[in-house]
Amino acid sequence: MKSYKWGILAPGKMSAKFTGGIKLLENAELYAVGSRDLQRAKQFADEFGFKKYYGSYEELAADPDVEIVYVASPHSHHNAHTLLCLRNRKNVICEKAFSINTREVEEMISEARKQNLFLMEALWPPFQPFYKKAHEILKSGVLGRIVNLHGFFTFIPPYDPDDRKFNLALGGSSLLDIGIYPVIDALTFIGVPDEIKATALFADSGSEDSINVIFKYNDRRMATLYSSFRTSIGIGCEILCEKGNMTVSRGRDMNQKVILDLHGMERQEFVFSPPAMGYHWEAEEVMKCLDEGKTESAVVPLSFSLDLIKTLDKIRRAAGVFFPSKD
Repeated sequence: MKSYKWGILAPGKMSAKFTGGIKLLENAELYAVGSRDLQRAKQFADEFGFKKYYGSYEELAADPDVEIVYVASPHSHHNAHTLLCLRNRKNVICEKAFSINTREVEEMISEARKQNLFLMEALWPPFQPFYKKAHEILKSGVLGRIVNLHGFFTFIPPYDPDDRKFNLALGGSSLLDIGIYPVIDALTFIGVPDEIKATALFADSGSEDSINVIFKYNDRRMATLYSSFRTSIGIGCEILCEKGNMTVSRGRDMNQKVILDLHGMERQEFVFSPPAMGYHWEAEEVMKCLDEGKTESAVVPLSFSLDLIKTLDKIRRAAGVFFPSKD
């Protein structure tokens, strides 16, 4: 089994979760960490057992031994940091949202193809057992056709105008941070909508902190999506179908659950608790694709990431959400 040397660009909470997953994989070597703060890079490297650490992203990208880089900087910097890595001949898995807008995502994909390197958006749900179970149930036809989908993700973080969640310069918004998950649910289980309506509320910083979205499909189906930093109802997706309903839920990464309610039948419940919050499957997919000589994942194809960012752009325009330095 070929072993791959991993680099982490921007150590933080997400990088810690992702690294916890990488540690479970025998063919993944924790090799290098890059941060704008050398001390922070050293602390992260020491905590998780990386061999090297750098005080700049450029040094990480220039290390000839790094083979795969996980990019976890703020949304506003995903484009620049992904391009930096690709142009230094590194394969990349970049956190969601892939970037701020469609133009930047298209540039990233174009560069990956030009360099003939692997690129994937780090989307968590498609690799998880609860998502696969939901697909299995829907594909079986036992629920009949989907009529409506209601997805939501909310929590109340401390307000800080400099925090990436509220800072417009960093792409702050509930939509890109957490609302992306209900959007992924709708695109995955129903598809790209034909019509989008949206309305948003804004924090004092000017960033969107609560948004309601309606997807309408020409085949008489709908989806209602909600994300917010103002309320705390958790994470979930309710799929209403002709012959019953299915609820897909999880905690903040754990306690995955699928509840099946068929009309006239007893409720069924499926519960999953994967190790390392299931992040290791994303890293495993990257290395599997590289083993097979692929530059793109069939689980999270670049075409899906394009559909996703185009949909997010349409939602933002409909709700009046703009990033001055990017739009």
